[in-house]
Amino acid sequence: MKAVRAGWTGTAALLLAVLGTGAAAPGAHSGHDPVRPAGQDPILTLGRFGPYTSGQHATTYDAKLVPPGAAVAVAYLPGADGHSVIQLRLHGLQPNRSYGAHVHMKPCGAKGEDAGPHYQHKQDPKSPSTDPAYANAGNEVWLDFTTDAHGDASARTAPDWRFTDRRPRSVVIHAEHTHTDAGRAGTAGPRLACVNAEF
Repeated sequence: MKAVRAGWTGTAALLLAVLGTGAAAPGAHSGHDPVRPAGQDPILTLGRFGPYTSGQHATTYDAKLVPPGAAVAVAYLPGADGHSVIQLRLHGLQPNRSYGAHVHMKPCGAKGEDAGPHYQHKQDPKSPSTDPAYANAGNEVWLDFTTDAHGDASARTAPDWRFTDRRPRSVVIHAEHTHTDAGRAGTAGPRLACVNAEF
């Protein structure tokens, strides 16, 4: 696992080099076109999933659905206009399967729950947050995806805000696409894997 700062064009090249594909998977989120970063380089985190150890930053909690050795890349691109782009790419997961994925507040740990709650731009005063007014794709970072026949996938979102002093620390992969109905909003089933990421 490593985090690197890359030039704008270098980010795409690194993603393609690590994961070996440029095609977006069905079910990937999309947003407005990314804007060129201003004042901060894009941050790209790369890794391969494995069992949890103190030095393992990309952890799988379900070796069947997120096999050890599967590759992951997380890119955070802060924009000049106050927007940002977050992109997730994966290689080597179960083929033709839907997953949920969210940005979480804490680093990965021995258990999926160690990553804490979702990042919310406007925080819900109640926890856990399942109110659609707060647990939604505009206030959180949802990166749900569906893998292709090779187990590869890509997801991207472009919120109209940037991370500031309250920065999240990880991306968690879940067993289901994210629910949106009241009482279940933001939930996506068991936590299958986690990757520490810089934002």
